[in-house]
Amino acid sequence: MSGPAAGTAVAATTTDVVCLGESMVTFLPSQPGRLADVPSFGRGIGGAESNVACALAAAGHRAAWVGRVGADGFGDHLVETIASYGVDTSAVRRDPVRPTGIYFRTATDRATDTHEVAYYRAGSAASAMSPANVPYEELFAGRVLHLSGITAALSGDCLALLRELTAARPGRPLVSFDVNHRPHLWRGGDADASVLLELARRSDLVFVGEDEAEEAWGIVGAEAIRAAVPEPAVLVVKRGSAGATVFASGLRPGARSSIAGGAESAGARSSSAGGAELADTVTHVPALHVDVVAAVGAGDAFAAGFLSATLRGLPVRDRARHGHLMAASVLTVPGDLTEPPARDHADRLVALDDDAWGRLRLGPGWTAADRASEEVRTP
Repeated sequence: MSGPAAGTAVAATTTDVVCLGESMVTFLPSQPGRLADVPSFGRGIGGAESNVACALAAAGHRAAWVGRVGADGFGDHLVETIASYGVDTSAVRRDPVRPTGIYFRTATDRATDTHEVAYYRAGSAASAMSPANVPYEELFAGRVLHLSGITAALSGDCLALLRELTAARPGRPLVSFDVNHRPHLWRGGDADASVLLELARRSDLVFVGEDEAEEAWGIVGAEAIRAAVPEPAVLVVKRGSAGATVFASGLRPGARSSIAGGAESAGARSSSAGGAELADTVTHVPALHVDVVAAVGAGDAFAAGFLSATLRGLPVRDRARHGHLMAASVLTVPGDLTEPPARDHADRLVALDDDAWGRLRLGPGWTAADRASEEVRTP
């Protein structure tokens, strides 16, 4: 079988977000230094899409992760650990031949020259995902299907799968796509740039970093990125310490709405708009001041926070603020995953006026605070 069967388009929706992608076992160093010098490693998990699923489940949403792992102990560890966050892993497939991917990394920040990552993922079970072997009924059973450009880079079959899942068709769930440009995963040439742009333009909600858009597409600035990616109902341009700029078609910045600003999906949007171009509103939301412990997992956490607020129908500004808060919860711990702030706590912080939001500074342990005022101090 290739692609979803006719009539696959979802029965009753029982899941908020379904995330598809590779997850790997991560080996984290016991001390700083070169991989050659680190004496021992602790075991964790890593994967952009499974990170999003875990964060959403921890925040109280019904999240599922769909992937492919080996029939090995590392596969057992991945599935059991992800499920322990409350994520539905019932649609994960086990590959009897290919192994679960693993990787090792140093303790230094990814942005520094001393950071090392050693991947052992070539020929992994996840790289064998294809239109012929994924459970379409489960993938289309959520309100949102979350994907990333990492999956497209794993193999030709994985790219074919993402093209199937982003194709416009009646009943398709809203497709959320994080560009996640990883140059080292691609097989050379400029194919990665054109593929990621193609997949972004076929999606409904897109996350892209200003830096990765420049690296992959040679495009500088949020407005230029929107011009290159005009189709999604919502485009979130992440600008690092400068914050995030959100382009939303036909949605006022303070308006409450259904998912993705009232648009349903790429296939439904063009017909409902009658061929007319929907006007954008542009909302800039400053980033928070954060005492960073480890700069890993922040992009996935931001996506989870934004999706969580989107599922709740919150205004655009609040969606981005929840993204910033979820990212801050991860930035203030050593690993990729952590317990997010309680919803009422996060809502109180999101409701701060612009001046108080600008003075907010968050450090380790902030998610356990009882009152928003405990975090408000001048940076």
